[in-house]
Order: sequence, then structure tokens, then C-alpha cells
Amino acid sequence: MRPTPPPRTYRVKSFGCQMNVYDGERMAELLAAQGIAPAADGEHADLVVLNTCHIREKAAEKVYSDIGRLVKDGEKAGKAPLIAVAGCVAQAEGEEIMARAPGVSMVVGPQAYHRLPQMLDAAVQGHRATDTDMPAIAKFDALPARRRIGPSAFLTVQEGCDKFCTYCVVPYTRGAEISRPYSDLVREAEKLVDAGAREITLLGQNVNAWTGTDEKGRAIGLDGLIRSLAELPGLVRIRYTTSHPSDVTDGLIAAHGEVEKLMPFLHLPVQSGSDRVLRAMNRSHTADQYLRLLERFRAARSDIALSGDFIVGFPGESDAEFEETLRLVDAVGYSQCFSFKYSPRPGTPAATMDGQIAPEVMDERLQRLQAALNRDQLAFNAASVGKRCPVLVERKGKKPGQWLGKSPWLQSVWFEGDYAIGDMVDVELVEAGPNSLAARPLTLEALPA
Repeated sequence: MRPTPPPRTYRVKSFGCQMNVYDGERMAELLAAQGIAPAADGEHADLVVLNTCHIREKAAEKVYSDIGRLVKDGEKAGKAPLIAVAGCVAQAEGEEIMARAPGVSMVVGPQAYHRLPQMLDAAVQGHRATDTDMPAIAKFDALPARRRIGPSAFLTVQEGCDKFCTYCVVPYTRGAEISRPYSDLVREAEKLVDAGAREITLLGQNVNAWTGTDEKGRAIGLDGLIRSLAELPGLVRIRYTTSHPSDVTDGLIAAHGEVEKLMPFLHLPVQSGSDRVLRAMNRSHTADQYLRLLERFRAARSDIALSGDFIVGFPGESDAEFEETLRLVDAVGYSQCFSFKYSPRPGTPAATMDGQIAPEVMDERLQRLQAALNRDQLAFNAASVGKRCPVLVERKGKKPGQWLGKSPWLQSVWFEGDYAIGDMVDVELVEAGPNSLAARPLTLEALPA
């Protein structure tokens, strides 16, 4: 590659989970700290970062498609952008990306993106670079201070996974489970609040596996961290995702009933209602154990909203085993859920298992599952009509004077009035749809912090 002028503008495109959203935000802040500005909507950027996800099938091919489009658009504009591929596809297939896509200047994994500025310096000089090293915590120490942010912010507290579910690439792309130090998290949370956050969502591949030592030297788990963050003035809401059933503790369940700032919402993936399929997935819990956990959460917080993840068409899944999943869905009554067709990921044990399910069978099962989940989501929203609750305003609606925000149960809510982003507004929920609710403000002014 030839030397190129330093980029003046950038664009970060993030795909996949909330962890990638967080990483994308942090990469943007790294670039901004170098004096590079975000490209305006509709304008070509001098540097494009593709922050990739490797969970779904054909993720890598989508990356090559995006790279090809960026190169083609750059040729039309007379100036090809510098392209960086980041995230989990970069971690898994970094060398192949460099070999197949000469238009890519940088490939950087999710644990090494703090070195993006140095890689950019090399790229400007015409040197291509790959960095997929996996240092434990080093990147967080190298990231810049958070700038002005929105009212709801992400905070990564834990990374990696030691569970090795047979369908999942995360242990290979994100590494072993690590917990960020307690003091670092409290300090970053304070800075998020100072920068405008009123709600913080704690993130981790297995967020409830977080452990640490508090300011008094006591060993604590995620519930202890939540209790500490709840003491921060100006922080009014705390959420966390994604949890694993095997890492749920008595303290975390109790926190839902005792910590007012912890929102009544739980995302706890189960993946299947069949014990045989769960064993084949290496999930380390049964369907009954999962249901009993949910009962305990509901006993601690009766109005808690439940969410989960499901995979249909896992190798060997029979019609009867899929019916067990539907029965579990009926038993829980989820407020929202994510459901996917099984996608074989290279290098995972499930990819070579016997009994791979035909695509048309997976399609039919997914449609049936999603119909049941959509039914329950609408029912949950409908049952919310008449409730009074605070809503955190996150953005403007499509119409003048319209505002959008989230209820305590993570429902999208819209209403009208003279408010601003970041306001907490007390409302009555008056009309339910499948994906959102309309509300009537009960106060003319936002609730105090």
C-alpha cells in the first residue's frame, strides 16, 4: 500500500450484540481523541471501521461484501477510504481477511482495539497491520475518558466465556472469562454519570460471572457491584446483560427485590426446552432448573419482565424436542425474546455433529416459535396498560413534540409534551402495540434526579 493522507473523518459500523455497540463507541472515542471527526450522514468517510459479529452464519462473507462495496464506492468518489476490520470476525479470520481483501489496511480483534491509533499511523504510511492479541484488561487502561454521552450508557464489566457451549464461538473470539477491577468500574461509572448518563447497563458475555474485591477488601459478585453503583448520585437506573443460568447467585436474586435502582427486567437465555438438546449444547442446566430460577426471581420481584434467547434446529433436535421448547415458552410468558435458527460456526463441536437439520425445517420451527414469542410480548404490553411508571427519554420521535424512551421493563414508550432527552417523565401507559406503548404524561415537568 502507498502512503495516504491522515484521515480527517471516520465512521464506525457495529454489528451484533451490545458488547459490540460498546466497543464501537470506544473505538469512536479513540479516533476522536486523535482529532478525527465523525463523517456527516451521507458523506464518505476517510476511515471506515467495520466492527463485526461472528455469531451468525455467513458473517465473514458479509464482511467481504461490505469491504467490496466500500472499495467500489471509494473508486466512484475518487478516494478509497482506509478500511479497518474489527470485532469477532477479525479475531477469528484476521489473516484470511488480509489475504483475500487487499483493500483492508487494518485487522484488529476485540481485545486489541486500544492499539487502533498506532495501527492507523502505520496504515497512513502504507503498512498493513493485524493485531489479534488477547491481553486481559490492558485495553481499558488505554481508552480515553468518556465524552458527553446519551442518557443510557453501556459499561463492560466482564468479558469472555468459559462455558464452551457447543454451538458458540465466543470463547474462541473473546477469550477466557475475565472481570474488570471493582475500582475501575466504579470510577468509569462515575465518569459516565458526569458525562450525562442516568441509566447504565452492565455488559458481559456472562455478566453475572463478574467477581471482584470492593473498597473494603471484601469479595463480591455482580450483586455487590450493583449495590455499590446504586449509591452514585445522579444514576437512577441500573440494568445488566447477558446472564448465564449457572452463574445466578442468591445475592443477585435478592438484589432485584432490594435495590430500587435495579430495573425489573432479566435477560436469561435458555436456548431450548429439551434437556437432551441442552446437554448436547453443553448448557450445564436443565429446563426445570431454568424455570425454578425464574420462579425465584419472580418471588423476589413480582413484576419482573423476563427475556431469553432460543436456538431452533440444533443438530439432532426432533419435532418432539422442539415442542418442549414451545411448552417452556408457554410456561414462562416472556416480555420479549431473541430467537435464531441454528448456525454452524467453524471450529465449534456442533458444526460436525450428526443430525444437521434441513433449512426448511428450521424455517418452519422458527416461524412457530416467533409467533408464540410475539403473542406473549403483545400480551405483556397489553397487561401493562393502566400502569404508571417513569420513562427515561432517550430520543425525539418522528412527530414534533413526540418523545421516545424506555419503561422500567425495557418497553419502548412514546408520548408527547415539552420535555428533553435525559428527562425522567412519570407517565400512564394507555395503549399497547406489539413493539411499543403509547403513554400520557402525568406531570408537566421532568422528575428530579
